[in-house]
Amino acid sequence: MNYAPKGKPSPVVKPGEFAFAATHLDHGHINGMCNALTEAGADLKWVYDPDPKRVASFQRRFPQAKAARSLDEILSQPDIKLVAAAAVPNLRGPLGCCVMEAGKDYFTDKTPFTTMAQLEEARAVVAKTGRKYMVYYSERLHVEAAMFAGELVHGGAIGRIIQVLGLGPHRLTKEKRPTWFFEHEKYGGILCDIGSHQFEQFLYYSGATDASVIEASVGNFANPDTPELEDFGQATLMGDNGATNYIRVDWFTPDGLGTWGDGRTVILGTKGYIELRKYADIAREKSGNHVYLVDEKGEHHMEVTGKVGFPFFGQLILDCLNRTENAMTQTHAFKAAELCLRAQSEARRLA
Repeated sequence: MNYAPKGKPSPVVKPGEFAFAATHLDHGHINGMCNALTEAGADLKWVYDPDPKRVASFQRRFPQAKAARSLDEILSQPDIKLVAAAAVPNLRGPLGCCVMEAGKDYFTDKTPFTTMAQLEEARAVVAKTGRKYMVYYSERLHVEAAMFAGELVHGGAIGRIIQVLGLGPHRLTKEKRPTWFFEHEKYGGILCDIGSHQFEQFLYYSGATDASVIEASVGNFANPDTPELEDFGQATLMGDNGATNYIRVDWFTPDGLGTWGDGRTVILGTKGYIELRKYADIAREKSGNHVYLVDEKGEHHMEVTGKVGFPFFGQLILDCLNRTENAMTQTHAFKAAELCLRAQSEARRLA
């Protein structure tokens, strides 16, 4: 909920060259998004939220951000090139369209949409305005092990990718969650929400550009007092290149784990496999960013904290300035969103 890793400052622009604003601070991921953009050299100039308490809390972390009286005040600033937001999930799509219509690029927390209609509207506005609708898929973009795995995979370290297995357990911390978190219409369902991380990683590692949903299911196994919450979800996909994907996401991280979730990814190739232990190596190391590689030469273990960085954010800044697509293509961002919406809509309910 408040995942906000800090990396080494690695500016790609000079002070004053790239100004951005933050708005709709409903999810704590906004802090990680802003941390990373400022580390890459962006100037955080404005912040807006209807709740002044959230603005005050944000300004304690980012005192350089001036409080705006409204979203319109931010959108009227000619030097603001990007607006970052972590709104309630079902408001993210409409907010993004408003930002792009105002001539700004948009960077939203995942999940970027809760309905297919929102996705189609955003696609239309992107086509009309030429602005960017980028998504903070943090479990890859803000995890050094995940970024390093991409270098290995795309460098051919394990051959052609056959399957990507993604496990995304999270700690519920129920008493600290806002009301909207338990309302299905607002958060979109577990495959739509935290499943979006896993579907994005499948596309990225496998090289698939589309996929079909073979099976999807969701359930509420331990939270009868919040019946609209899905605390478990799973899905199987078949990529258009023959690679397959299985994901499991849940809210069952036990209190005994030293971090919020034992997130893991296993990537199987024709010449080896990679396992990522992103946030911990349980009962061995409290640190994260463990990469295990088994290839034709042997067994390898690498702990990559501080060795890879988070290049996406600097690339995003330069993409906004140069109108390029090096950080992430718009097609990729929208396809990952489409897959989570399709899986959610097709999911059967488990007892």
